[in-house]
Parts: sequence; C-alpha cells; structure tokens
Amino acid sequence: MKNYIVLIVILQSIVLFSQKDSTAFTYQLYGELYYSYDFSEPENHQKPNFLYNHKRHNEVNLNLALAKVSYQKNNIRGNVGIMFGNYVEYNLAAETEVAKHIYEANLGVKLSKQHSIWVDAGILPSHIGFESAIGADCWTLSRSMLAENSPYFETGIKASYQSKNEKLYAGFLYLNGWQRIQKPDKMQKPSFGTQITYKPNSKWLLNYSTFFGSDKLDSLQSFRSFHNVYAIYQLGSFGITAGFDIGTEKSKNSKNAVWYSPVCIVKYGINERFSTAFRAEYYEDNKQVLITTDTPNGFKTFGFSANVDYKLSNNIVWRIEGKKYLSKDEIFTNSSQNFSITTALTAKF
Repeated sequence: MKNYIVLIVILQSIVLFSQKDSTAFTYQLYGELYYSYDFSEPENHQKPNFLYNHKRHNEVNLNLALAKVSYQKNNIRGNVGIMFGNYVEYNLAAETEVAKHIYEANLGVKLSKQHSIWVDAGILPSHIGFESAIGADCWTLSRSMLAENSPYFETGIKASYQSKNEKLYAGFLYLNGWQRIQKPDKMQKPSFGTQITYKPNSKWLLNYSTFFGSDKLDSLQSFRSFHNVYAIYQLGSFGITAGFDIGTEKSKNSKNAVWYSPVCIVKYGINERFSTAFRAEYYEDNKQVLITTDTPNGFKTFGFSANVDYKLSNNIVWRIEGKKYLSKDEIFTNSSQNFSITTALTAKF
C-alpha cells in the first residue's frame, strides 16, 4: 500500500505544479474493463502463457488503468504515468513493486533550434511494433502474438530526428535490455535499438525497427538480434496493417535459434459508431526462445480474430472479439486448438 501511495503523491505533485503553467501540460486518463471466456476452461483462470493482456478467464477484471501527465515547452519535454491492472501484473512481473506501476517516466531535451533533434532518457514506450498497451489505440481488442512477445516498454536513452515535413523519423537507442526497467544482477552488457519511420503521404506509414543485445546473464554469452517491419495503409474508413517480426539468438551452449511472426489486420469503419477488424497471424518459435511449450515442435501457432467496436461516445467504446488459435502441438488444455470470446469497455480522456 505504501508503494501505491508514493506513486499517487508523485503524480498529484506534478498536477499541482502544472497549475502554475497549465499551457505546457496535457493529461491522459485511460481505463479498460473486460470479461473473457476461454473455452479451454483453465482451472487457474489464466489464459495461455504467451498472452499478457486480458489474461483472466471467466471473470470481470481490469486490464489497464492509466493516469499520465505530459509536459512540453520550448526545448524541454517529459512524461510521467502510473498504471494498474492485469497488464501490469503479468507483463511487468519481473520488476520491483514500485517500478511495475510506472507506465512512463522520461525527460527530453531538444538539441537544435532549427531542427527537431531530441535526446530523451528514462522509461519510454517501445520503439518496436504498431500496437501498445492502450487498447483504445489499437484496431483489435486483443493484442497480436507478435506484440505480446516483443517489448511494450524500454528503459534507456534515445536520440531522435524528425524532418520538418514530418515524413521521416529516425531514432537510435541505448537500452537496459529487452523490455527491462532495471537490469538484473550479473547482466552488464548494453543493448541497442534503431527505428526508421517514413510517411510518403497521408495514406501510408512504413516502419523498420531493430534490437541488438542480450536478455540473459553475461556468463551465457548470449546475443539477440531482432527486426520489426510493418506498413499501414489508410484510405477513409478502410485500413490495412501488415507486419513481420524475425529474431535470432545464439548463446555459448546453443546453436543459432530463429523465431518469426507475420500478421495482417484489416479494419473497416461501417459508420460513425460501428467499426470492425479482422486479423490473421502466425508465430513460430520452435526453439522456445520466447515462448516455452515443452513440446516436440515448440510453438507453431496460427491465430484468427474478428472484432466489432461500438462507439458509445467520443471517449467510450464497447468492443467484442472472437479469437481462434490453431497450434502444431497440444499446447492448450489437452488440445491443439483454443477459442475465446472477449468483451471490453474502454474509456479514454
């Protein structure tokens, strides 16, 4: 309880300070309640181990509650956000009790008056992928396997550049590791990341992100390389996202392991209130680098989902999704298949 009080006091202090210069501050509140029924009926109420959002079966629960304050004026910017919910419980289980409730905590300095060149440091949103923990910003109710098994956040220093016409963005990062707030003991080696985003026009967004480093103890002499590529096309009420991840990892006592995942999402706005999205994806990690199955073929799984969203107001959306997984091995409850239905209510202010 003391840890929660500390976080609330910090955020409240920032809000009180912001009243002195209200034009430089912006605020964000987000909440997502959900109910999910997994037809595999896990006895412990936990859905498959490769999922970290909407994790609980057959119970009403909170996926994410977030309060965030942002500051930007002249050549200084910063963000502080605190959060609670299943996303925190399962996705940041390795962090300390205080650290796991920090959504963002970073400070940035602009280095040039003529150009948009920034250096930001602290806990940052991941530079990898097109999905985030904030479900209301994603086309589908649940996250893809690709997103669930790559970083949602990172800690380090980021140097970035954005062109004046905002078509080109480039970033270089020095990181504590693969989705780490703090490094574990006996892990000293740094990790690095890059990102290039190009928007040739209002319809297209192209992105290429990388990670190079390790997520294991130095004594294992492990090295991971990871590449994330995606393209987003939007024309009116129609949109399509195509992404592909591929990673490799080699350590002192093991051969080079490869995992990869393609995904495609199609979204269509039926009218001002209704929209729908369909997703097809595949994830293969037969060496079980990221997803452990303890089965002969490792993780080889197709996923298909369809969701309908209904906008109750400008800030509140009700969503429902059906999702099917088909795996090579019996990685679910005595089955190689899994089906679930999830409904969620999101509020974003």
